[in-house]
Amino acid sequence: MSATGEVTSDHDRDAADLARFGYRQELKRSLGTFSSFAVAFSYISPSTGIFTLFALGLTTIGGVFIWTWPVVALGQFIIALNFAEVTSHFPLAGSVFQWSKYMANRAYSWFTGWIYLFAGILTVTAVVATLPLALVPALNGLGWHSLNLTLHTELVVALITLVVITVLNIYGVKLVAIINNTGVLFEILGMFVFALILIIFHDHQHFHVITNSGGLHVGANTFLIAMFMSLFVIYGFDTASTLAEETRDPRRAAPKAVLFAVIGAFIIGGVFLLGCLMAIPNMHQAITGNAGFGWSPANIIEANFSSAFATLYLFVVSAAIFVCCLSIMAATIRLTFGMARDNQLPFSKPLARVSPGLHTPVWTCVAVAVLAAVPFIQFSGAGTIAIAATAMIYLSYFLGNLAILRDRLRGWPRTSAPFRLGGWGLVVNIIGLIYGGAMLVNFAWPRIQSNPTPKQSGVLNFHIGFLNGIPILWTVFVFILLVGALYYLITGRRKEFAPVTAPADEPVPAGGAA
Repeated sequence: MSATGEVTSDHDRDAADLARFGYRQELKRSLGTFSSFAVAFSYISPSTGIFTLFALGLTTIGGVFIWTWPVVALGQFIIALNFAEVTSHFPLAGSVFQWSKYMANRAYSWFTGWIYLFAGILTVTAVVATLPLALVPALNGLGWHSLNLTLHTELVVALITLVVITVLNIYGVKLVAIINNTGVLFEILGMFVFALILIIFHDHQHFHVITNSGGLHVGANTFLIAMFMSLFVIYGFDTASTLAEETRDPRRAAPKAVLFAVIGAFIIGGVFLLGCLMAIPNMHQAITGNAGFGWSPANIIEANFSSAFATLYLFVVSAAIFVCCLSIMAATIRLTFGMARDNQLPFSKPLARVSPGLHTPVWTCVAVAVLAAVPFIQFSGAGTIAIAATAMIYLSYFLGNLAILRDRLRGWPRTSAPFRLGGWGLVVNIIGLIYGGAMLVNFAWPRIQSNPTPKQSGVLNFHIGFLNGIPILWTVFVFILLVGALYYLITGRRKEFAPVTAPADEPVPAGGAA
């Protein structure tokens, strides 16, 4: 058979597989296994999360905070194993929403998707707000000294970034994939090689830095606070699942991409963290610097290299963060499209419309961008938004895992799939829930470092007296759930649920549940 015939045959096979779930092939299948991995890895993007919250970990327990990295990576890999198996059974746009739709009732799946949707939107906001943290110092290195790293500057750069990634996503996942693939190679090689250079040639602290707290108290509470950088980095691996309808042979490719993204991020990010910590010239200065907010990786880079080299590397990091912005927005757009296609969102009809020429849901791209811009009305910095986004993601993951456990106890999976856990599936599922539940408590715990009140933050004001005394994350949770509940009770539950067809070997879909 000719190569063209093979491609056509593969496309027809994937389209027929999608049709088993009652959906037409509208999105363009252009992602291979590496591209699927690249999008998931870009979502995780170790450089992005490390630049955002490195100072939080450092100022909490010094160099000891590196031990939060393997703890979180292991917990997330367990969740990724569970997700990989479900992905192999449900290769559909929307990941957590789709899985809960097939494994729980309609109301449960809707709220899971609603929470996951706003978690993705907040993550878009957090990551475009992170780009200035690397880009502005890089531009300073080129002589643009009038561009100071203030909240106003961060806001302007973040909004420009949001517009650019929206336009790129409108022009198709293939373009995003090309940029992603290139960016991932730069990030992997750049972070890994650069980290080795730091370890070999700029070793000020030596390997015992991993036990050096810099005089700070290390206890259960401080360790849990220091975990927030690692928690913010290692999530989004289910992006490979979310883009399943644009992936070739997704039942095999997507599970591999999910797992390899976590493994790759753990290795690359871990080496980079170690290199940064070892290259700190003075631990006390790094902890107390920047007016008590602590050093970021940018400060460590500038302290060890010439201005030219530091500037070059900061541009490499900026490129990696930009690619991360692209992939996160792509994943959020596909989730929105998946829910709108099932008539589950306000304005579902235009949101589910795919441009025949571009093969992308253009109005969905615009809607996600507009919603992601809302937190900028009163910008409080990337760190605050990042913690809120991560907590929302963990809640949606927990709800998704709970739905999966429910069906495991009822006998799922009933048939084999390319990726399977076998008898370990139930054990993995339960451990994932225990870990996820513990982290949700960690997120929600009121403390100034990770869940402050607006008064404690010093940069946020809700202009409603009593709200300024309530931990920010609690307000975000309640607001999103309240808006969702009102919409669902008033309109959502009465909307006609799009016809959903479950293959014979899968659970009963929510659309047909009582």
